[in-house]
Amino acid sequence: MASEEASLRALESLMTEFFHNCTTNERKREIEELLNNFAQQIGAWRFCLYFLSSTRNDYVMMYSLTVFENLINKMWLGVPSQDKMEIRSCLPKLLLAHHKTLPYFIRNKLCKVIVDIGRQDWPMFYHDFFTNILQLIQSPVTTPLGLIMLKTTSEELACPREDLSVARKEELRKLLLDQVQTVLGLLTGILESIWDKHSVSSATPPPSPSSGESGGDLLSSLLQSPSAAKLLNQPIPILDTESEYICSLALECLAHLFSWIPLSASITPSLLTTIFHFARFGCDTRARKMSSVNGSSQNSVLGQERGRLGILAMSCINELMSKNCVPMEFEEYLLRMFQQTFYLLQKITKENNAHTVKSRLEELDESYIEKFTDFLRLFVSVHLRRIESYSQFPVVEFLALLFKYTFHQPTHEGYFSCLDIWTLFLDYLTSKIKSRLADKEAVLNRYEDALVLLLTEVLNRIQFRYNQAQLEELDDETLDDDQQTEWQRYLRQSLEVVAKVMELLPTHAFSTLFPVLQDNLEVYLGLQQFVVTSGTGHRLNITAENDCRRLHCSLRDLSSLLQAVGRLAEYFIGDVFAARFNDALTVVERLVKVTLYGSQIKLYNIETAVPSVLKPDLIDVHAQSLAALQAYSHWLAQFYSEVHRQNPEQIISLVSTALEAIIPLISSKAQEKLLLSACHLLVSLATTVRPVFLIRIPAVQKVFNRITDTSAQRLPDKAQVLVCRALSNVLLLPWPNLPENEQQWAVRSTNHASLISALTREYRHLKSSAILPQRKVRLEDTKVIIHQTLSVLEDIVESISGESTKSRQICYQSLQESVQVSLALFPAFIHQSDVTDEMLSFFLTLFQGLRVQMGVPFTEQIIQTFLNMFTREQLAESILHEGSTGCRVVEKFLKILQVVVQEPGQVFKPFLPSIISLCMEQVYPIIAERSSPDVKAELFELLFRVLHHNWRYFFKSSVLASVQRGIAEEQMENEAQFSAIMQAFGQSFLQPDIHLFKQNLFYLETLNTKQKLYHKKIFRTTMLFQFVNVLLQVLVHKSHDLLQEEIGIAIYNMASVDFDSFYSAFLTEFLASCDGVDSNQKNVLGRNFKMDRDLPSFTQNVHRLVNDLRYYRLCNDSLPPGTVKL
Repeated sequence: MASEEASLRALESLMTEFFHNCTTNERKREIEELLNNFAQQIGAWRFCLYFLSSTRNDYVMMYSLTVFENLINKMWLGVPSQDKMEIRSCLPKLLLAHHKTLPYFIRNKLCKVIVDIGRQDWPMFYHDFFTNILQLIQSPVTTPLGLIMLKTTSEELACPREDLSVARKEELRKLLLDQVQTVLGLLTGILESIWDKHSVSSATPPPSPSSGESGGDLLSSLLQSPSAAKLLNQPIPILDTESEYICSLALECLAHLFSWIPLSASITPSLLTTIFHFARFGCDTRARKMSSVNGSSQNSVLGQERGRLGILAMSCINELMSKNCVPMEFEEYLLRMFQQTFYLLQKITKENNAHTVKSRLEELDESYIEKFTDFLRLFVSVHLRRIESYSQFPVVEFLALLFKYTFHQPTHEGYFSCLDIWTLFLDYLTSKIKSRLADKEAVLNRYEDALVLLLTEVLNRIQFRYNQAQLEELDDETLDDDQQTEWQRYLRQSLEVVAKVMELLPTHAFSTLFPVLQDNLEVYLGLQQFVVTSGTGHRLNITAENDCRRLHCSLRDLSSLLQAVGRLAEYFIGDVFAARFNDALTVVERLVKVTLYGSQIKLYNIETAVPSVLKPDLIDVHAQSLAALQAYSHWLAQFYSEVHRQNPEQIISLVSTALEAIIPLISSKAQEKLLLSACHLLVSLATTVRPVFLIRIPAVQKVFNRITDTSAQRLPDKAQVLVCRALSNVLLLPWPNLPENEQQWAVRSTNHASLISALTREYRHLKSSAILPQRKVRLEDTKVIIHQTLSVLEDIVESISGESTKSRQICYQSLQESVQVSLALFPAFIHQSDVTDEMLSFFLTLFQGLRVQMGVPFTEQIIQTFLNMFTREQLAESILHEGSTGCRVVEKFLKILQVVVQEPGQVFKPFLPSIISLCMEQVYPIIAERSSPDVKAELFELLFRVLHHNWRYFFKSSVLASVQRGIAEEQMENEAQFSAIMQAFGQSFLQPDIHLFKQNLFYLETLNTKQKLYHKKIFRTTMLFQFVNVLLQVLVHKSHDLLQEEIGIAIYNMASVDFDSFYSAFLTEFLASCDGVDSNQKNVLGRNFKMDRDLPSFTQNVHRLVNDLRYYRLCNDSLPPGTVKL
C-alpha cells in the first residue's frame, strides 16, 4: 500500500470527482469498485483511522466510517484480537477529541460505529463500554455526547437489527435492563436540574387571575391536591440554547427507552412530573409571541425549539400510554399522568378575552396538536375502561374538554382525528351497555348531555348554514384511495358519529335531526312558487346574488341531511319497529312527498340564474331523496308484512306514490345520477318489499312496456341492467306471507318467459349467422348485442341465485333457449377473448346459481364443450399472448370447474380425471415457470377443491378393512395424480409471490385439519420432510418474512405427525445438508433445538434455529480466506 499521506490525497480527489456533477455514471462505477476493493483489504482500517484524524473532507470521513462499520458488522470475528483492542481504544479517543468540531452526521455515525463494537464485545471484551457512556453523561462538558451515545445504544442493542445469535440478543436485553434504573435516574436528574436552574425565583408575584393562568375549580378536582396544581401553574422557565439542546436529547432518549422497557417502579413519579413540565412547553404560546415581537431570527428559532421540547415530552407520554399491559402498582402513576395531561388540555382549550380556543390552537405547533390528539386517542381506546371506575376521575368533565378541543381544531385532518376518538368512545359506551343491560339507564343518564351536545355540534358542522367557510374549503372533485372526495369523507365520518349516537339515544337523536331536515325541506318544497314560464320553458325566478347563495347553501344542507336520515333507517326496524313506528312513518311520508314533488316539478330541468351551481344542487337533492327513501325499503317491507292482511291502503299509497316519482326518471334523457337513483329504488321495492300489488300498478306496467319495446331507445347499460333485474324480480320472487297456492306461479311464469324473450330477441337470432365468417363491421355489432344481452341475463341469474327452487326453475325455463344459443356461439368466438370472457362470466353465474335446474345432461354437454375448446394451444394463446383478458378467460374457466368439482354426489365424478389432467398436463406447465401471478391462484384453488371435495377419489377408506386391521390405513388410488398435485404445491413455495404462498399454505393446513393430509402414509413417507425442508429454507432466506408465524405453525403441524423421526432423523439430516456452517456449529444448532412438543416452544425453537444459522453463516463469511478452524 502507498503511504498514508498519499493515499489520503488520492482518496480526497477520488471523492471530490465522484460527487462532481460532471462525472459520468461509467466513471462513478469505476471509482465505486476501486473503493470497495480498498475496503476489502486486510488492514484497510489503519488507513481509515489515519484518514479520520487527518482530513476535513466529509466524504472521506463518511467513507472511512463505512469501512469500519462493514468491518465490525460483517468481519469482526476474523479480526485479530490485538487489532480489535486498538480499534476499541482509538475510535472513542477520536470521538472525544473532535466531537465538538465534527459535522453532526459524521459525529452520529462515529457514535454508531462505537456502539456496534459494544454490541459485539460488551461486557466480555469491552467491559467499560457502558460505564464510559454514563461518565460522559455525568460530565457537564460531554453531556450531549453521552446522551447521543445512550440513545444510539438503546436503538442498536435493545432491538438489534443486524444478525446476532438469539442467546446474544437475550443477553444484551438483560444487560440493558440491569442499567435502566441508573439511566432513568440520570435523565431525571438532568431534566430536573435544568428546569430548577432556569425557573423563575419564588420572589416573583403570582400571575393575576385575569391573565388566564389560574387553576380553576376543575383543575383542583382533577389533581386532588392543591400542591400539584400550584406546581403545574409555575411559569415556564426560559432556557438558553445549550440547555434546550440537552433537554431535547434527554427526552429523545426517554422516548426510545419507553418504547421497549416494561412499565415498572423504575419510572418514578418525579420523572413523570418532570416530563409533564416539559410537555407544557408545547402549549405555551408566549414563547412564540416573544419571538414574533422581538422579530429577531434567533428568537423565533428559540420559540420553535421550545415548542419542540413539548412535542418530545408528549412523545414520551404517548410511548407509556400505548402499553396495554399495566401492572397493578403502576395504575396509580397512570391516573396521575391522565390528571396532568388533562390539566394541559384544560390549558389549551381555555377561553379568555384575548383568545378564542381556536386562535389558541392555531398558535400551537401542528405536530404538538397531533401528539396531543394521539394521547387522547390512546386514553380512550386503551385506558378509559380502566380509569372510568376511579371515583376521583371526572370523566364527564374530560368529555367537556374533549368537546371543546374537537370543535376548535384548526385543520380538517385534526377534526377527523378527533371524530375518530368520539367514535371510539361511542363504541366503548355501546359495548359497555350491551354487557351491563341492568344499569343501562344509569350509564346513559351520566353521558346523555354530552352525547346530545356532540350530536348537535356534528350536525351543525356538516351544514353550510353554520359552517360555510370551512365546508367550502373541502375538495369535492378529486377521489382518494377509497374512491371518495374530501367532502364525501367529511360527511361520511360525521354521519357515522350521528348514527352511533342514534343507536344509544334514538329519541333524542331523532328529535334533534328531524326539525333541521324539515326547515330545509320547506325551502325546497317552496321553490314551486318561484317557477315561471318563459319562452324557452320553465325558469326559477330567483336571481339576486344573495338569494342564490342562500338557496345553494340550503340545497347542499338538505342533501346532507337526507343522507343523515337515510343512514339512520336501520334504527327503526327489527325489535323497535312498533316503538318507533310513528317517527319512521313521518320520515317515509315526507320522503315520498319530496321525491314525487321533485319528479313532477322537474326542478333539475329548469333554467336558473347560476346554472353551474344550482343545477347540480337540484339534481343532487332529488337523487339523495330517492336514495334516502331506498334506505327505508327494509322498514317498508316490515310495515307491509305487519299490515298486508288488515288495512294495506297506507302501504299501497306509499309504494304507488314512490313509483310515480320513479317512472318519469326512467328515460334515456334523464341525468345519469337521477336515472340510477331511481333504478336502485325500483330494485329495492321489487326485491326487498315485494308487495303482491306491485305488478298491478300502472306505472310498473309502463316500465314493462318500455323495456320490451324494441323501438324505444335503450337505457344506458347500468340502468338497463337494474331495471331488468327489478322487472324479473317482480315476477320471480315469492310474495311474503302468502301460501304457495296463492303465488300465481303459472301467470308469472308466462310473463317472465315473454319478458326474457323480448330482451333476448336479437341475441337468439345470432345463432343462425354465427357459423358464417364475420365481416369486421358485423362483428362489432354482434359483440355489442352479446355484451348487452349477457350483462342483463347474468345479473338476473345472480339476483335470484339464493332464492327458492320455484323462482330458479321459472328463471331457467325462460333462459333455456338463450343458454343453448350461448353454447352454440362459444366455439365461433373462442379467439375473441373479450367475448369469451363475457360468455364464461355468464356460464359461471349459471353454474353458481342454476346448475340443479340445468340438469345433468346439459351441464355435461357444457363442460365437455369447454374441455374440447380449451386445448393446450388455446390455453397457451390465451395466457401467453392475449394479456390480461386472455388470462381472465382461463381464470373464469377454472372457476367454473371449481363449481363442478365441489358438487356433492356422483354426477360429475366422471369428469375428475379429465379436469385433473387439464390442470396438471395443460395449464400447469404453461404457468409454472412464469413469474406473473396470473391464473396461478385460480389453478391452485381448483386443485385444492379437487382434493377437498373428492378425497375418496384418492383415498378409498373401507370401514371393514379398518376394523380388521385396527387402524385405518386407506387404500390409495390415482397415486400419480395425487403426487403431481402435491409436487405443484411444493414448487409454489419456492416462488416469490407471497399471496400465492399464503393461499397454498392455508390450503395444505385446511386439508390437514379436515382430512388429516399430513398423516396419510404417502405424504408421511415421501413428502412430509421435503415440505418441512422447503419451509425452513424459506425462513432462512427471509424471502417471505411477513408469513413467519404461519410458516412456523405449518412446520409444527407437519413435524408433530412424527416427532420422533423429526428429532432423530430429519433435524440431523437438515443440519448436515446446510452449507456455510462447520460441524461444531451444526452441533450447537442441534443442541439448542430443545425436544419440545408444544406449539409455542417448538415455533420458538424453529425461529432460534433459523436466526442462529444465518448468524453463523455471516460469521463464517467474515473470516479471512484461509482461516483454519479447529
